[in-house]
Amino acid sequence: MLGLFKSTTIPALEQSLTFSERRHELLAGNIANLDTPGYRSRDLDESEFQNALAESIQDSRRTRPTDSIGAVTRDDIYAGPRAASEQVVFHDGSDVSLESQITEIAKNQHLHGLAITTMRSQFSLLRAAITERA
Repeated sequence: MLGLFKSTTIPALEQSLTFSERRHELLAGNIANLDTPGYRSRDLDESEFQNALAESIQDSRRTRPTDSIGAVTRDDIYAGPRAASEQVVFHDGSDVSLESQITEIAKNQHLHGLAITTMRSQFSLLRAAITERA
């Protein structure tokens, strides 16, 4: 039975949903700690996830790419001076910007919704094949 799902996009969609759920938790935590002095925003690296997922698909290994991706603070990524487009570190040592967090949540919600819609379509096709209805 598991082989049936391996031949579809369902495993990749499952990983995308897991990633977006974990990322949403971190982004919500960033907003919850908006006024916490010294708090550094945390996020999951989208490009690292996409590369790990692409590798997994190409190698036909169904590992969990999101398990190897940990949450990092912006200081972990940017050891040097921040670019002008990067968030500013405020006087209390935090770097959480409400506007940027809301933007990231909206983008993440779009990814989640897209994965759900695609997965629903895949299950609908499977149901049609199983019941022999078009």
